[in-house]
Amino acid sequence: MALLFRSFFATSVYGQFMVNSKGIPTNALNGFLKHLISVINYTNPSHIVCCWDMGSKTYRNDLFEGYKANRPEAPVELIPQFDLAKQVTEAFNIKNIGIEGYEADDCIGTLTKMLEKDNQVTIITGDKDILQLLNDNVDVLIFQKGIGNYKHYTKGSYIEEFEIEPTMLIDVKALMGDSSDNYPGVKGIGEKTAFKLVAQYKSIEGILNNLSQLTKSQKSKIENDLEMLHLSRELAEINCSAPLECLIEDIVFKLDEDKALTMLKELELKGIYTLLKDLSMKIEEAI
Repeated sequence: MALLFRSFFATSVYGQFMVNSKGIPTNALNGFLKHLISVINYTNPSHIVCCWDMGSKTYRNDLFEGYKANRPEAPVELIPQFDLAKQVTEAFNIKNIGIEGYEADDCIGTLTKMLEKDNQVTIITGDKDILQLLNDNVDVLIFQKGIGNYKHYTKGSYIEEFEIEPTMLIDVKALMGDSSDNYPGVKGIGEKTAFKLVAQYKSIEGILNNLSQLTKSQKSKIENDLEMLHLSRELAEINCSAPLECLIEDIVFKLDEDKALTMLKELELKGIYTLLKDLSMKIEEAI
């Protein structure tokens, strides 16, 4: 969903919506597919799943009413492209997964835990919150500006850069909060201090057990915001027990060029035809 938004705003800012002969805007679909094909070329996956947010409300809104309350409504030109994006994904023989009341990240986390024991999993996203899932069998590609550009994180590279274990990111977010998701963490504790404290004490529990060793200001801030600290940690943690079912045989990636091309022609996404053809040829050559 974030990728669809990113693709939409990349052109809509210039007033370009790529409206087809049926009056349907397709600019987000066009960018989404360019990114999708690019990342397939980059990773050469044997299996693919595409996870979606399903509406603006999740169980986190029950925990904290202000969660993501700062997000604006989707532009009217983008709304019809939501369902079409899922249809296009299906036309590429890629399974869509989304659960009412849960975020796409929760679906990604749940699938990752299901599959990581016997498989190498690569997560492609623009959201760095997903880095908490990194381990020896899970790496993450974070979208960068432009198409085909990614920052590739492994567990090792994450530890080298941030000097904490990936799972400790949850505790960092509990302290510093997240302005994009609109939860505050501990008032007055910023990113630098949050990383420093978690690196030193390993967890929120470790910090609370050593409050006497903190500066007077840090101790006071944490003690005054204990309830929000624990709530923010709950909001920050990806739920890896979402109620979904997915068999690995259901997500094998087998591109049907004709099926995908039919959908592209229906939507008049001519700029994707050559990219699809090149992808299909690459897959055939690899077989």
